[in-house]
Amino acid sequence: MHPSPRRPTLRQRLEFRAARLLFSLPAALQLRLSRRPPVVVEGAVLHPQMQLLIALRDLWRGAPIAALTPEVARRNFRNDTATIAGRPIAVGAVTDIAIDGGDGALAARHYAPAASGPRPLLVYYHGGGFVLGDLDGHDSLCRRICRDADMHVLSVDYRLAPEHRFPAAVDDAVAAFRWACANAATLGALPDQVAVGGDSAGGNLAAVVSQKAVTDGGPKPCAQVLLYPALDRTVARRSLELFREGFLIGRDDIDWYHLQYTGSTVARPDPAQNPLCAKDFSGLAPALIVTAGFDPLCDEGEAYADALRQAGVPVMLKRFDGLLHGFASMATISPACDAAVADIIAAMRKLISNAPAVPRMDRACV
Repeated sequence: MHPSPRRPTLRQRLEFRAARLLFSLPAALQLRLSRRPPVVVEGAVLHPQMQLLIALRDLWRGAPIAALTPEVARRNFRNDTATIAGRPIAVGAVTDIAIDGGDGALAARHYAPAASGPRPLLVYYHGGGFVLGDLDGHDSLCRRICRDADMHVLSVDYRLAPEHRFPAAVDDAVAAFRWACANAATLGALPDQVAVGGDSAGGNLAAVVSQKAVTDGGPKPCAQVLLYPALDRTVARRSLELFREGFLIGRDDIDWYHLQYTGSTVARPDPAQNPLCAKDFSGLAPALIVTAGFDPLCDEGEAYADALRQAGVPVMLKRFDGLLHGFASMATISPACDAAVADIIAAMRKLISNAPAVPRMDRACV
């Protein structure tokens, strides 16, 4: 089975071409089109492509996400991701499969590299605030990782809130990782080089899986890759206030996602929800942590990197000063985001290939 993501409509294809054209214009013209002077916050300058993106989003945006139902928010998100998906990147093979979840089977998508011979495997959890997102929405990024990092990718369609609140997504993420470790060889991957990764809410799940592998036992990832992860709702760090509105995702959006995910407005110091609340970070997998300079979540990602370092965990921290939350999904339309993703994938490949092998005693599921 070799599926392709949802085909964009004619309107989406035209919008994609228009976006590519706008983001390829000279920076001075992009600033003029944004109708604002350069945005500078505490000495950091927002990239002109990101400034134009915000202006276009403000022009087209309807009601804020906190005013939407999850169903409407998902429909809007699917439309946005389909619009910027671009032409599918060719890899060795793409197969939709069913894997073990926390309460039954889950849909997943396996991306196999073109090169022959076993390669590492990255188990990937998509972003979307635990409410939005699916396999198609992150198809472009997963294909890019598979091709450029020369590794297998298993994208996991974990259960979403509010229909399935915490800890459903965590249970699915843990079960999916364990399935991947047990079945890596069957997928054509290296059983002792299985990593976890994700962006935003998916970065939270990847961090939680890494922690639970230590605290609860079971297979451990060889590495963890966290892209602008959501890691702690119990503390309002400075970046959350600096970028509370006007930068694609804001404080009200984050609060709405938290309410949908947990059913409460109160953040609990439970590491399975907020990994920065863990009491001990020692023994965790080596990490690549990526932050964006104009992201409300920036400070918690960097605080997590500090916590891991203090516990003796090898960490690579990459901060892209002029970019916004979610920039990896914008690589198809923004040259600045495309360059950042290339940098991240090179670092990811280095981290996972150099990570110590993790012996497996698991047997493949039948």
